[in-house]
Amino acid sequence: MTTIHPDRSGRLNVAMVGHAFMGAAHSQAWRSAGRFFDLPLRPVMQVLGGRDAARTSAAAERMGWNDCDTDWRHLVTRDDVDLVDICTPGDSHAEIAIAALAAGKHVLCEKPLANTVAEAEEMTRAAEEAATRGVRAMVGFTYRRVPAIALARQMVAEGRLGDVRHVRAQYLQDWIADPEAPMSWRLDKEKAGSGALGDIGAHIIDLTQHVLGDDITEVSGQLETFVKERPLAAEHAGLSGASSGGPERGQVTVDDAAMFLARFRGGAAGVFEATRFATGRKNAIRIELNGSAGSLAFDFEDMNVLHFYDATEPAETAGFRRILVTEATHPYVGAWWPPGHGLGYEHGFTHQAVDLVTAIAAGTDPTPTFADGLRVQRVLGAVETSSDTRSWQEIPD
Repeated sequence: MTTIHPDRSGRLNVAMVGHAFMGAAHSQAWRSAGRFFDLPLRPVMQVLGGRDAARTSAAAERMGWNDCDTDWRHLVTRDDVDLVDICTPGDSHAEIAIAALAAGKHVLCEKPLANTVAEAEEMTRAAEEAATRGVRAMVGFTYRRVPAIALARQMVAEGRLGDVRHVRAQYLQDWIADPEAPMSWRLDKEKAGSGALGDIGAHIIDLTQHVLGDDITEVSGQLETFVKERPLAAEHAGLSGASSGGPERGQVTVDDAAMFLARFRGGAAGVFEATRFATGRKNAIRIELNGSAGSLAFDFEDMNVLHFYDATEPAETAGFRRILVTEATHPYVGAWWPPGHGLGYEHGFTHQAVDLVTAIAAGTDPTPTFADGLRVQRVLGAVETSSDTRSWQEIPD
């Protein structure tokens, strides 16, 4: 069962709320999905939502949206909308998603699902109730759709690594390593929920659980904030919290770096690191899995390559094998370019749109579900609690 307006069979009218960095990436996905993949429904970029009429109108024209709307509450009830794509800061995810689901709209919500576990639980309940009415919801962990990651998941499921014993995961960036980099909403706990932990740590939590097909059950974490005050951008000058004298500054209320140990249900041990202070690292997502029969290693800064060590080979010739994941038989790749012509960051968003449209047309729940997003949110909350209490924290089922 699908919930598509009966007067537009074959189309899926999309509304998107937010048009900054993530909005641009999602717009690219909606523009390209039906042009490269044979989809059961045709996505139509119907309406773009934003707070400022002039900026939203300009963004809609630039990115290819048919209309714009400055009131998301009106947007989610529009009769010409089938799906709402949420690309706003985390503090508005729950309110928009729950309202859209109640209005019978399918929902794609950027990660992390919410700013708190309580919000994520409420969103998951709303999504599960909506699913009984044929309304679908998905959280946007787009790195799942990188072909090399999808291949890694297949290889683990096929038993190519044997029993996985160690998991190492890092997400390394450096965009705020300069202490004079200005304040942004990502450094404000009220808007972002957390810092490196939720912004980028959420990705490696989801990726490792996804690739292993296993859940984190316990964590021991440490959060650090290296720069506690930053210059206010011009539009934020005069906000409370700015210090007096000299250029106005705002308080950083989130973590700059997060480190934690983890235990998985199946017995694997994990080491995780997420930081926006790794000078020289721009978007290094590094995953390594060590098993009884082999190992896999991936780095997003070389995203078309997966490294595989087969421990069943003779020691004389054994070594890490470099797999160029660009063959038509690799996940998602057949719709794109000839072998050796690599994909980029934006393609994962297109694959996400393809999978979501396909699931909606089939009447099945797309993945990752809001329940999957809640599972990640509970790990984030446990890491934060662990850092505060300096103790191991169990993850609730």
